[in-house]
Amino acid sequence: MQITISGHHVDVTEAMHDYVNNKLEKLSRHHDRITSTKVILSVDKLIQKAEATIHVSGKDLFADASHEDMYTAIDQLSDKLDRQLIKHKEKIRAHR
Repeated sequence: MQITISGHHVDVTEAMHDYVNNKLEKLSRHHDRITSTKVILSVDKLIQKAEATIHVSGKDLFADASHEDMYTAIDQLSDKLDRQLIKHKEKIRAHR
C-alpha cells in the first residue's frame, strides 16, 4: 500500500509521518486490495484536521476527522476508515 502524506498550514514532522503510517498499515488487515492512500493534515485556528482518501478495487473511500489534538484526529480518522473498509468488504461478499 502506498501512503502519501501532505500538510496544509502544518509541517508534517517525522513523528506524525510515522504515526500515520502505523495507523494506516493496520487497515491492510481488513482489505488486501488497497492500492493507495492520500492523507492531508491541516490546521484551522485551534482545530486540527486529518482527512484521507483510500483507493480500493472498485471504490474510493473518504473520511475526515477534526479535534484539538492532531494525534487524536488521526486516531479517529483510522477508526472511521476501518469501519468503512469492513462495510465495503461485507458488501462485496454479499454480492458474490
